Amino acid sequence: MPHARHRSSLPGALLLACASLCFTAAHAQTPTTALPASSAATSDVAPARDARAPSPPTIPASQVGTLPLDHQVRWLSRAARSGLLASIPDAELVTLFESLDPLTLPHYLKQGPNGYPSYEFTLMRRERIRGVWPNRPDHMLVRLTRDPLRIYAKWLPDGAHAGQELIYDDSKRADEIYGHLGGLLDAVPMWASLHGPLARAQSNHSVRDLGVEYITRQFLAEGQKFADAGVTRPSRIEVKTIEGERVVAFTYETPIGQPEFYAKKEILGLDLHRPYFRSAESFDNDGNIFESVVFQEVVPKTFDDLTFDPSNPDYRF
Repeated sequence: MPHARHRSSLPGALLLACASLCFTAAHAQTPTTALPASSAATSDVAPARDARAPSPPTIPASQVGTLPLDHQVRWLSRAARSGLLASIPDAELVTLFESLDPLTLPHYLKQGPNGYPSYEFTLMRRERIRGVWPNRPDHMLVRLTRDPLRIYAKWLPDGAHAGQELIYDDSKRADEIYGHLGGLLDAVPMWASLHGPLARAQSNHSVRDLGVEYITRQFLAEGQKFADAGVTRPSRIEVKTIEGERVVAFTYETPIGQPEFYAKKEILGLDLHRPYFRSAESFDNDGNIFESVVFQEVVPKTFDDLTFDPSNPDYRF
């Protein structure tokens, strides 16, 4: 049940004719400047997984697979929120998820919440563009609110395309993004079409898809398609530590592959505290990876209007 075509939350940055020269020069140095301070009206809020956590479920993990579907979903939700799920040893976690009804994971994810109304996160991502797999991943800081959707993104010094920034505000210019190149030759900020070639120069995805919710939504949207193809269970379940975060990784392999499906194989890493995926890897019909996304720190925050304003003095617009 992998996700649909424009699945992950990977915004394309602005790219001008001199971009490759700018980036080559910029990557020769790795600046150590601090992250721009958040202009949040209320900054770090305690993560929701620690707030009002319920007591752990009393039924042991070894017996959950014998429960009815709705009881399995409730058990999984309570175990995650209480911290029990994250405390289960690797081998027992694999056994637990192998024992569950095939519909338990989709139902658990569907009931959410898959993300936060307003939050900040860091993201590592690579994407094959025009057949080329990048040598270095992009490392991004993102601040995001919903209703209306507003996004600030910055490419961090230790990743590719360091120094780039963009802002999107659905309430002001729903079809445009505002951004600039980073590097030694900071380009003049400019407006660009949300779906135009400049906005998609480094990604096949829209900035509107940015956030932890998108992978989960597309996983759920593809569920019936995969069920029709006879894929109801992952071909492999394992526990991994990715970018310092422990996840349960589900490998789904399609019977046909591309172009009927987004990928021939997907590996999706489930967060152990909340119902969303922290990582996703996509492979083509030849077994080559063409996309990798890892969400690192994910912290709920409340931002003020200056966070999404190019005139913010902490930004370089």
